[in-house]
Amino acid sequence: MIFAAGLGTRLKPLTNTMPKALVPLAGKTLLQWQIEKLKAAGITDIVVNVHHFPDQIIDYLRENNYFGCHIQVSDERNMLLETGGGLRKAQKLLSSSPTSLPLQGKSEGNPILICNVDILSNINIPTLLRAYNPDEMGVVVVSSRDTQRYLLFDHDNRLRGWTNIATGEVRPASLASSPNSLIAYRLAFSGMQVLNPRIFEVMDKVVAEKGEKFSLIDLYLSIAEKEILRAFIPENYRMMDVGKIAQLSEAESFATALIQ
Repeated sequence: MIFAAGLGTRLKPLTNTMPKALVPLAGKTLLQWQIEKLKAAGITDIVVNVHHFPDQIIDYLRENNYFGCHIQVSDERNMLLETGGGLRKAQKLLSSSPTSLPLQGKSEGNPILICNVDILSNINIPTLLRAYNPDEMGVVVVSSRDTQRYLLFDHDNRLRGWTNIATGEVRPASLASSPNSLIAYRLAFSGMQVLNPRIFEVMDKVVAEKGEKFSLIDLYLSIAEKEILRAFIPENYRMMDVGKIAQLSEAESFATALIQ
């Protein structure tokens, strides 16, 4: 699934007239970069969610013959649901996908690979898929880059919490009083994950608290005590969040370097 529903406010004025997903970068749109990366990894069954200028994305996919993939659209034009809510809304489309991810011969249901449309990286998707354990809830891609918000992992690379170092907030609150030895790593989320389809079965608690609109981080923290989500730290990882107009020139060079 490609999250492409965001408003792209940091990319104004471009996003005053187009969705973030269709912002051009080195001769392609951000959405095309993501679709082609997935396709190169053997993933051709894709769901794209839309909200901001949704018809532009729908028309773009149709005009490009869906880039030779089976692409379905999860339409959020009535309400932007954030990442967790967006995943939940797309459940039926994801469940109806005709083929599974290329998981080296595994056949235990259809795990869900999720990426943000505005994050470029050199991640090796087949290696990420091999890290997925069907007996656990999933793996989240993280790195040691500097940020203000971090996911917290224990010595077994299991997700335990989240913190904002600028405000001192720690979630869950109980973690703040736990022994420091529980947390071994503080890592930055990189906008990609592979999730067990059981994720839909454990959303009730966060939906009851947040409603239909909630983030994946909210979901992860609500289940971290009982379910196993592990860190995946790519080797020689390079990534870029294409979030600001001022970054587009740098992002074009970054994107071009990825394919050389």
